[in-house]
Amino acid sequence: MEKYIIRVNGAEYEVEVEKKTAEAEHKGKEITAGTAGKVWKVTAPEGTSVKSGDSIVILEAMKMEIPVIAPCDGKIEKLFVSEGEPVEAGQKIATVI
Repeated sequence: MEKYIIRVNGAEYEVEVEKKTAEAEHKGKEITAGTAGKVWKVTAPEGTSVKSGDSIVILEAMKMEIPVIAPCDGKIEKLFVSEGEPVEAGQKIATVI
């Protein structure tokens, strides 16, 4: 927390501001597919603890394997896809808390 003094129309107010970290921005955030394809493999089912950069699912697109990765440390709260399911670019894959 950082403290600041703000003056409004001659009156002073002391406020505390908490800086939001990059990791905090991702907590509870939905993870989406970066490209259209098919879910080849689920690597982190619901309830799995993940670290930033860990694979959540692997998509298959044009015979390439494309990992969808966790943006932060946390736990997979909800998985919205299953193996073999087609996905569109921007489709919700999971939420990390």
